[in-house]
Amino acid sequence: MLRIECLRAVGDPTFAPAMALYAASFPEHEQRLEPSQHRIMTHEQYHFGLLCDEQGFAGLALYWDAGMYLYVEHLCIAPERRGQGLGTAALDLLAETGKPIILEIDPPVDAISRRRQAFYERAGFIANPYPHIHPPYRSGKCGHALVVMSRPKALNKAEYAVFAAYLSDVVMKDCMKL
Repeated sequence: MLRIECLRAVGDPTFAPAMALYAASFPEHEQRLEPSQHRIMTHEQYHFGLLCDEQGFAGLALYWDAGMYLYVEHLCIAPERRGQGLGTAALDLLAETGKPIILEIDPPVDAISRRRQAFYERAGFIANPYPHIHPPYRSGKCGHALVVMSRPKALNKAEYAVFAAYLSDVVMKDCMKL
């Protein structure tokens, strides 16, 4: 049975292998620099979630509890564990909080990105129609266009505006620190 174990310290022995999966799973422009990751580990709303089951480490669910909703900043499954329903199980675990879930994906422009969108749609997510630029993770870089998806329903304009402000003012605030 899948569970989420939250880390709060970078000194935990499971942190390094988790960060190796993170680095291998996301393009550089979608990753926090390590000092930023270290600093946010103690943020009360941030959860560095290890996905674990009886076979051990299966992936990551890095998310923020914004009070009214959860924002999944990064979700990935270890390559050797993909195709076993673990991504869906992780999203279902997060949904057990009873809070709406928001995440972002690359625009569906190729086979991989269309497959990713279809996965999230099967998991109950809806693509929102708002043009969205994710702020840059690194100084001197530009933001990048993403599609905001939400579960169990689409966001209205006001809900999207609250999310966009939270993303900019809380989630990404630490990324520009030296």
